[in-house]
Parts: sequence; C-alpha cells; structure tokens
Amino acid sequence: MTGISDHRETGPDATDLPEGPRVALVTGGGGDIGGVTCERLARDGWTVAVTDLDPDAAERVAARIAASGGSARATRMDVADPDDIRTAVDLIGREYGRVDAVVCAAGIEPPQDLAAIEVSAWDLTLDVNVRGPALLAQAVLPWWRRQRSGSLVTITSRTWLGGAHPAYAASKAGLVGLTRSLALELGPIGVTANAVAPSFVRTRFSAQRGDERLLDAYAERARAATPLGVLVRPEDVANAVAFLASDQAARITGEVLHVCAGSQLPLFVR
Repeated sequence: MTGISDHRETGPDATDLPEGPRVALVTGGGGDIGGVTCERLARDGWTVAVTDLDPDAAERVAARIAASGGSARATRMDVADPDDIRTAVDLIGREYGRVDAVVCAAGIEPPQDLAAIEVSAWDLTLDVNVRGPALLAQAVLPWWRRQRSGSLVTITSRTWLGGAHPAYAASKAGLVGLTRSLALELGPIGVTANAVAPSFVRTRFSAQRGDERLLDAYAERARAATPLGVLVRPEDVANAVAFLASDQAARITGEVLHVCAGSQLPLFVR
C-alpha cells in the first residue's frame, strides 16, 4: 500500500464545517467493548456512527444510545473489505459533513498455536486487526485534511508486549507500529493517533477461549497477575478511549495507554 498521503481523495468538497456535535466512527461497535465505548462517547456529547460486521448488533447499540437521549446511527462495515470501508466512510461523512474521531475496536483472535496456524486465518487476522485500521484512516483522511483536526484511537492489546496466539499477538504489535507511524504522518494536519492496550477483559469475544469453567480459570489467572488484583472491565477501556479522543488529549499522540491493572509491568522476584 502506498503512503496514506498519496491516496487519491474522493471525500468532501465543501469549504465550511457544519455546526453541531463532533462525529465519532467506531468499528466493532456492536461488541462488548465497542458498544460500551460508543455509549460513553455519546454521553460525552459525540454523535456516534456505530459500525459493525453484524448490522443487528450495531442497531442494538445505536438504539440504546438513542433511548438514553444520545445521537447515533448504525452502519454495517466489514473492516476486512476495502470497498466496504470506503463506502461506509463516504456514507457517514456525507451524512454528517465531518468525521472527527475514529475508534478501531473491531478485532479477531483465532485460537491457533504455531503448529495449528492456517494461512487463511493468519491473513484474515492481519486484514481485520491491522490492514483495516490503516485503510479506515486512509478513507477518513480527506475529512481530517479539510478539518485540520481529528483523532484516531486504536484498541490493541497487552499481548503486543508479551505474546499470545501468534497471529493475534503479531497483529496487535503491528497495530501499535501502525498507530505510531500515523501519529507522525497525521500530526502536521492536527490529527492525533494513540493506542489503548487492555489486558484480558471478560466479554463475548473472550468466550472463544473455552467453556465457562475454563474461562473462569483463565480469568482468575489473569486477575492474579495484576498488581491491583482486579480484572479490567469494558468501561475501563471505554474511559481511556474517551479521554484520548477528547480535547483533553489534544497534545498527546503516538502513545500506548495500557489499561491492564498493572499486568503490563515486568514481574520481578521480590
């Protein structure tokens, strides 16, 4: 892929930004972390474009936001499909006349160790977890250039430091590298790019680790590995995202904010 700055722009052609709330586009918005993040942003006054591969899940989140007095719309987006990304961004941008924040919460984790890795699963993991955010930023770039402001928040994982299933850990480390690269490239137009790296969060996504008994055991090991002795919740991740997307973080870029209850720290024998 060529540099983002080389992308042919087909976005906005108007000269004035519309008045009204800023717009946040959230991928994976129908999931547990993505959904809570959408709701938190809506409470902060954002208009939220809830995007997800599952349009029904996105609709449910948008409906909860509307029922609470917020503003949201649901849009289907497959972040593994470049055409789908461009279509969704064009739809959202032209409806609202702006795209201020992009939150990349969509992700997959095939539970495959080295001996079991399938090429198709490896490719899809990288397509969803790394290429998707890159192409999404590329699609939103014309709006950011017009606005001379914006924020990108990617949701990576503590596994970028210590490893996990190979494809997943490689993709999350790659996402950190992508985020830092975009911080350098987008900074001159006033756009920040930061990553939030949670540790284990008990969600529908994590249920792929096994049945409830196995998941209980894993969650206990994860809790015991934290200095704070607690598990991270979706709300904790959403709070970090909301901060990095806000004006309070306008001078923060290229950072990785670990939401891990301390489990990102090296362990030492005391």
